[in-house]
Amino acid sequence: MADAPSPSEIAASESPGPQRAITRTTGSLSRRMIVIAAVWITVLLTGGGYALDRVLTNAVTRSFDDQLEYVLTALIASAEIGPDKEVIFNREPADQRFLEAYSGLYWQVSGKQSEDFPSRSLWDRRLRYGGNHQDLRIHIYDSDQFPEEKLRVVERDARLPGSPVRWRFQVAGSRVGLDEQIRALRQTLLISFALLALGLIGMAGLQVYYGLSPLRRLREEIAKMRAGESRQIDRAMPVEVAPMVEELNGLIAHNERQAEEARRHAGNLAHALKTPLTVIMNAATANADDLGPTVIREATTMRRQVDHHLARARAVGRRGNAHSRADVWPSLESVERAVGRLYSHVRFDLDGPKDLKAHVERQDLDEMLGNLIENAAKYGGGSVFVTVKAQAGFVEFLVEDDGQGIPESERLRLFDRGARLDTGKPGTGLGLAIVRDVAEIYEGTVSLEESEDLGGLLVRLRLPAAS
Repeated sequence: MADAPSPSEIAASESPGPQRAITRTTGSLSRRMIVIAAVWITVLLTGGGYALDRVLTNAVTRSFDDQLEYVLTALIASAEIGPDKEVIFNREPADQRFLEAYSGLYWQVSGKQSEDFPSRSLWDRRLRYGGNHQDLRIHIYDSDQFPEEKLRVVERDARLPGSPVRWRFQVAGSRVGLDEQIRALRQTLLISFALLALGLIGMAGLQVYYGLSPLRRLREEIAKMRAGESRQIDRAMPVEVAPMVEELNGLIAHNERQAEEARRHAGNLAHALKTPLTVIMNAATANADDLGPTVIREATTMRRQVDHHLARARAVGRRGNAHSRADVWPSLESVERAVGRLYSHVRFDLDGPKDLKAHVERQDLDEMLGNLIENAAKYGGGSVFVTVKAQAGFVEFLVEDDGQGIPESERLRLFDRGARLDTGKPGTGLGLAIVRDVAEIYEGTVSLEESEDLGGLLVRLRLPAAS
């Protein structure tokens, strides 16, 4: 009978596959831009249309008033007092409408306690005479004294030669023609400004559509990358979008490097664990007498390999953080205290500015310095001198000891995993390899030299400085 599936296999078979995350949105950017443009265009055109309407309406009304004022001035200039104390004109107004009843153009001369002298066009109607005030200057106003006809009235008081009475001269014109002109003017303005608003909003819509087209092309390029049709965005973009495309390409390249490094680490770890596992399997299968020591020895080898690759994996994962920064001096002091407890007979000297910052994670900096200072304390003669300084955009660490040093021909080999020159002291042989790998991940370097002051080994570690 076939083996029953395990609970983990059942859970894996029943769990739904990976689903695409739903992106939260805040509305359409195109709609937002078009609405803002439409509102702003409407406000501007409304304000401009109102101002233009006021200017044109006042201009038409002023022209109408000027005609009435001209007639009023002509009336006053031609007025005289007749033999019966009546007002007569030595030159009658030339406009024929003054002779037609209810023609829409009227004049009237009035005085206190005197008979009114109207134009024939008034017929049986009279213009209202407000004798309680004086119009020494021309007075213009609208009047609704005739219910069926609104008037525009121009009046002025004048004293005629030989008459003790102050006469009021009035000229009135119907507002029908004036209101028709203003109505036609406003209708023209409304239609013109409405068409202008529609045109401007349409132009804004075209501008938004054309202006945002690079974002649509960018989306198409990203979809191609998601489908595996391309590895990066190669299409030319406007200068405003190009920096974002460069950053996106850089992010994609960074992720690909991380994925490639992860695959390489996994392969290296699998290869490194294969041999110890084979040794253990062979010993266990053969029931070897030294099975216990063999398992312990090979398990120790596997543990240091796992530690090495985990250190690299952690550094690779944290490298992409643009805000990675670590205070150098606190890290040095912390490592010096920790190593000093293990090697109490060793004298440590730290020197350098205390305000330097390195562009690395604090945990990785502690691990690198810990490996270097511990090696100096372990293989030195009792003195360790650590100098830190800033140099050309980097923070440089010099770790020196007073040991026997390492021949130049053997220095490069020490960076190989598991390489050790002194097998009489405990260790895994991975310390310098870890330091080199982590430093390279942060675009730093590490090298081995000879100490001129102490005579032993000098390790020079350079890491990018944090701005």
